Amino acid sequence: MSDHIKQRGEVISQDVRSTIARRYHTVTAAINREFWNSSSDTQNSLYVGSYGRGTAIDSSDLDILMLLPESEYSRHDSLKGNSQSRLLQAVRQAIITTYPRSDIRADGQVVKISFSDEMKFEILPAFKNTDWDGSWDGTYKYPDSNMGGNWRSTNPKAEQDAMKSKNASSNGLLFDTCKHLRFVRDNYFSSYHLSGIVIDSFVYHAMGEWRWSLLGSNSSAVSGTYENVLLDYLKQNSVWGMLPLTAPGSGQSVSTESSLECLKKVMNYIV
Repeated sequence: MSDHIKQRGEVISQDVRSTIARRYHTVTAAINREFWNSSSDTQNSLYVGSYGRGTAIDSSDLDILMLLPESEYSRHDSLKGNSQSRLLQAVRQAIITTYPRSDIRADGQVVKISFSDEMKFEILPAFKNTDWDGSWDGTYKYPDSNMGGNWRSTNPKAEQDAMKSKNASSNGLLFDTCKHLRFVRDNYFSSYHLSGIVIDSFVYHAMGEWRWSLLGSNSSAVSGTYENVLLDYLKQNSVWGMLPLTAPGSGQSVSTESSLECLKKVMNYIV
């Protein structure tokens, strides 16, 4: 059964968007009160992940990066043991005061909030990385409590800008493709793992110069050709159970090992 990519095929409803916005502001205000002594529900936070990159659908988790004061990084970095885990627990406690009946837990690199309507938020506490002169270099460091604890770096703005630029040049085909792969994953292969950054990075690189035809113009491509181009890229670049990928814009390496099986299933289903 084929399920080809459709133009503007997956759209988040206004009701869902309103719920997301309300909870986003509530979580932001709770963390700002705890760490910045501020009541602002907008400062120090930004959408990241699929929502920030423009590729989310109704069932997507919501990822929020919360900037914390540099003093918190200095204090936790000086602690012995897994200081990253302790930072996540501190953020968790700040959120619990606002959502005491929700399932809130620290998990690896984020604090996860599971709401009763099955919507999920993932909060990534982060700090600005600086150059030698003290100016912000555009990236963030964030805690990873796995394997005894480490600090890792991310550059979400570079990824968002690269995705937005290519989506514009493809007349919306990039976002439509990424959203459709998520739809197929969530509706037909939900028991498998396929991360959003793997989907977005794969489509970004695999689609080449393909784009939607402009209104009023005709395409010479046979239906299904584009989907086969994506599948061919996947087959040709998968080696020994791995698919080498870098994130759009930032160029950071993307781990695909745990996602490759599901990505193959999704692409074969679509084709």
